[in-house]
Amino acid sequence: MTLPRLLFFTDPARVPAPEAVAERLPAGSGIVFRAFGASNAVEQGRRLRAIASRQGLVLLAGAHASLAEAIDADGVHLPERMVASLPDLRAEHPRYLITTAAHELAAIEMAERRGADAIVVSPVFPSNSPSAGAPLGLEGLARLVGATTLPVYALGGVRAHNAASLIDSGVAGLAAVEALAS
Repeated sequence: MTLPRLLFFTDPARVPAPEAVAERLPAGSGIVFRAFGASNAVEQGRRLRAIASRQGLVLLAGAHASLAEAIDADGVHLPERMVASLPDLRAEHPRYLITTAAHELAAIEMAERRGADAIVVSPVFPSNSPSAGAPLGLEGLARLVGATTLPVYALGGVRAHNAASLIDSGVAGLAAVEALAS
């Protein structure tokens, strides 16, 4: 499976209508559906699956293989705290695309050892995410990109006005939440 160049991370608090964003994504992009325990997760995930199939998008379920199975996702995106479970997930679902979150060098190294397909590094820039830490900046991002042979996505505060600054950063692609909802 070809890695997308653009990943849309859903967030029910910041993007209440992810289906509308998914409809506008260019073919070959990806959606990381993060349900955060929503009671309608399977229904919404299936709507996103239908859009992804129609639009030529990759669909990953955030954190949960059971959700990925229920919505026929193409893989799973693991938060940093769940990277240790990657080998078991890979053994159960060898066809899955598996990405992981990383906020520091140790997480990059663990993702590489555990067999991730790609890493999503964040936050690169100041972010509206309530869980975002201090921004890495371009130098911090470059340090993490240089520490791995895996493809790296830049997430966190990525918007139209700063995306061009990532062109020569070595990232495989960009990832965003709210910037794609505008």
